Amino acid sequence: MTSRTEGATTAPEAVVDAHHHVWDLAVRDQDWITGPALAPLRRDFTLADLAPHARAHGVTATVLVQTVTVPEETPELLALAADGGLVAGVVGWTDLTRPGVADTLAALRELPGGRRLVGIRHQVQSEPDPEWLLRADTRRGLAAVADAGLAYDLVVRPDQLARCAEAAARLPHLTFVLDHLGKPPVASGALEPWAASLRALAALPNTVCKLSGLVTEADWTAWTVADLRPYADTVLDAFGPGRLMFGSDWPVCGLAASYAQVVDAARAVTADLSAAERARVFAGTARRVYGLPEPDRAEAGGLSPPGPAAPQGPPG
Repeated sequence: MTSRTEGATTAPEAVVDAHHHVWDLAVRDQDWITGPALAPLRRDFTLADLAPHARAHGVTATVLVQTVTVPEETPELLALAADGGLVAGVVGWTDLTRPGVADTLAALRELPGGRRLVGIRHQVQSEPDPEWLLRADTRRGLAAVADAGLAYDLVVRPDQLARCAEAAARLPHLTFVLDHLGKPPVASGALEPWAASLRALAALPNTVCKLSGLVTEADWTAWTVADLRPYADTVLDAFGPGRLMFGSDWPVCGLAASYAQVVDAARAVTADLSAAERARVFAGTARRVYGLPEPDRAEAGGLSPPGPAAPQGPPG
């Protein structure tokens, strides 16, 4: 069996983990955690649980991402980020189809930790309507996200990528961040039609991708770096290091790998990049897209309100 850490390199300094979650089951059930396969996730996961793993791998800042579609969750996540600690940004949720999204976003920014709101995400993968991203009410909400200077995270299945590209083309002033590479079929080893759809999305300059979630799309018990590499190579070629950001997807990644294994795998599949390119993947892209503070300010606990997540083209 190929080593899971083949090609690993020294960790870059000041890593940003651009995608992780926390939850407290006493506060709210995570109703998506069902069945025996997901049973390891049916417990509380806190920032205190994450911190030692993250800091052991050079992570100085993280982006905390929503998990459930209820309005109460985002204020709770912002409150966790309010102390100027590890969490430098929050990708929250609001109902994009309701009128008054701009007012809702403004109200969220007035809450404790509200300065750390950097993006919005909705579980498009669970929407029964294949046209959800293209509906007039959704587009109105997405336009409000753009006007607020926030990014929009996409969590979708491969068959939904074509609609993502269409939505991004219609809203060129909004930065779309694709989570988990669009969930490619790593376990089967197939590249198409996922790769073609991914390239169509990447052709739009207002799109960015997270190098995250690959291990849970692979065989949970037998994956290797070699299994992940074709998908990582595809996304690196399509988006380039300047539009790619590392994310652990902790604690969901724990179904297939430890935090250390996820970091090592990400280092391995980016080992052929230059030092400057790796710095983009492991910190620079996330800081630019989400408007995160530079490391010295993050560690000091200071944070300015994030600026607009302006559309960016491929790096030169």
